[in-house]
Amino acid sequence: MIYTENTPNPNAVKFLSEKTLSEIGATEFQKKDIKKIKNNFIKNLLEFDGIELILVSENFISVKKNEKVNWDSLKPSIISLMNDHLEKVKKPILSKTTEKNLTQKKSKKEDLIVKKINEVLDTKIRPAVSKDGGDIKFVSFENGKVKVELRGSCSGCPSSLMTLKNGVQNLLRHYVKDVTDVEAI
Repeated sequence: MIYTENTPNPNAVKFLSEKTLSEIGATEFQKKDIKKIKNNFIKNLLEFDGIELILVSENFISVKKNEKVNWDSLKPSIISLMNDHLEKVKKPILSKTTEKNLTQKKSKKEDLIVKKINEVLDTKIRPAVSKDGGDIKFVSFENGKVKVELRGSCSGCPSSLMTLKNGVQNLLRHYVKDVTDVEAI
């Protein structure tokens, strides 16, 4: 059964499933990159008129659309595609065995500060943004400044700057004393 949940971004909706949708963590796909995507489910979803971006997480897909289409026409098609995949394929949309090339490569020697930043992102921040259909990805740390990428419904959300400064930045500063600023790329 697929359930929908609105997000703070009016152009993004979260589609929840009781079944596992991703075994490789939250992964974002954009329509502009459709030619590079090998996963048929992802391609089919991005081919829907008006869909610009999707984020596949463990138990939900966050779909971001443009202003030209409305959710009344998109929701039934997305739910149908998801149900069809889950019934016929009987495995996650992103499975470890078929999506090895999508896993992010970690640098061989992460320093203690970067490890602590990632720990705070994973335990304190990511669970909160995933409730709204989004994700946050660590990009870099240099001279006290953390760069992150807001993904899924968080990208382009009207309240994302407030979330970034009041939530993410404050938490990272509290738990990691070396952090002075947080910026989205």
